[in-house]
Amino acid sequence: MNIQGSVIMITGASSGIGAATARAAFAAGARLVLLARREDRITELAEELGNALAVRCDVTDRDQAEDTYGRVDVLVNNAGQGLEAAIEDIAIEDFRDILDLNLVAPLIMMQAVLPLMRAQGAGAIINVSSGVTFYPRPHSVAYNSAKAGLNMLSAVARAELADQGIAVSTMLPFVTATEFTDALKAGSEAARAEPAAAVAHTPERVADRILDLIRSGDERADLVPQRFGGSLAA
Repeated sequence: MNIQGSVIMITGASSGIGAATARAAFAAGARLVLLARREDRITELAEELGNALAVRCDVTDRDQAEDTYGRVDVLVNNAGQGLEAAIEDIAIEDFRDILDLNLVAPLIMMQAVLPLMRAQGAGAIINVSSGVTFYPRPHSVAYNSAKAGLNMLSAVARAELADQGIAVSTMLPFVTATEFTDALKAGSEAARAEPAAAVAHTPERVADRILDLIRSGDERADLVPQRFGGSLAA
């Protein structure tokens, strides 16, 4: 898909990968719809970019997600949160919250934009998953489970929607230098101490790969080093 002139909706756009993707898409000529719960952050970003629409939105809320913007060419499902805890220590409500935000919310957003994309005869959906799904890292079962589910959601959606001109792709970043670890429901200190944190990528690098997926419509891309099971050479 040609990004120039496209309407791109990004969830979790207030910081990190979402904000970097917004800036990269703006530089490529896109029109932007920025969704996040932190209204002050997305309003500031929209003013920085000039032609962006900032919408305060809890993506786990179906009523908010079903607002119509006239045309949506690309959805980037980026909003997410992690949790670090041993299986026996996880609060069930916290586990449900992680599943809601990382797996159920992307489905809600896809259902919201699919009628528009189907009417247009074209569209692209990028689901931002995680390289942690490449290996069973201890204490990450909530986040890993949600993102592994998102991988399958993307794969099934891609198969269902391919003949309708809608490309569904999965982006699998590795450790990225964002606010992610500080915003964990639990376990931030342990996450920062992980050896993999020493090879963190910039959110701009992830954003560039997301734009590549929008343009190509490829099934997936990852930034996971080969020693962790991904395709990225050392």
